[in-house]
Amino acid sequence: MNQIDLKNKRAVVTGSARGIGFGVAKRLLESGARVALWDVDETALTEAKAELGTLGEVRTCGLDLADPVAVQAAADETASAWDGLDILVNNAGITGGNAALWELSLSDWQRVMDVNLNAVFYTCRSVVPYLRVGGYGRIVNVASIAGKEGNPNASHYSVSKAGVIALTKSLGKELAQTEIRVNAVTPAVIRTGLLDQMTPEHINYMVSRIPVGRLGEIDEVAALVAWLCSGECSFSTGAVFDASGGRATY
Repeated sequence: MNQIDLKNKRAVVTGSARGIGFGVAKRLLESGARVALWDVDETALTEAKAELGTLGEVRTCGLDLADPVAVQAAADETASAWDGLDILVNNAGITGGNAALWELSLSDWQRVMDVNLNAVFYTCRSVVPYLRVGGYGRIVNVASIAGKEGNPNASHYSVSKAGVIALTKSLGKELAQTEIRVNAVTPAVIRTGLLDQMTPEHINYMVSRIPVGRLGEIDEVAALVAWLCSGECSFSTGAVFDASGGRATY
């Protein structure tokens, strides 16, 4: 494993009790960062802290990221405890199941937008002021290859992730004259618990689109995110980095 220097950086990782978020938090801790785990599942957060706490300083905050008031409170609390923030990784997301657009329920559509897109706006809105005060920051938004290509029977998920890509580009330009960099990662299908929310047919469809011919692994995404969180990522902002096994064509 290549060593990335994040010594003493103060990081927030959303959706970090399991899956990609957990893997990212682990990699950041191994690189020297202090990490705040934000997740809606408080039981899983306790378990994650117990495991990750051996690697460095870990804080936890149980909250619904779709609640802007709760997000602001979490940002204020975390920044106060650490006298500032340096890194935000927006990883939390749900698939919302699979169905044709005309068969999606209004509640499924709205919940996917709330968790996958609105929550990214809320966290960035709450954390960016702290990064600006500190004069430095790295934001990494975990989108999806579906946000570029649009997966059939997943219009709600695809649209939400396309929104994350657009938000990344806009915010990256808004902060380009500062030392804050904002980038996105677009994984193809990764081996996580989210697969349990998808039909076997949908998973097979996604894997069939990957030239490498396999699922991605959490550690592969975490390695890319860790570099994007580092000072070495200094000239890329508002950019989209694929982790798609060759699927992406643009």
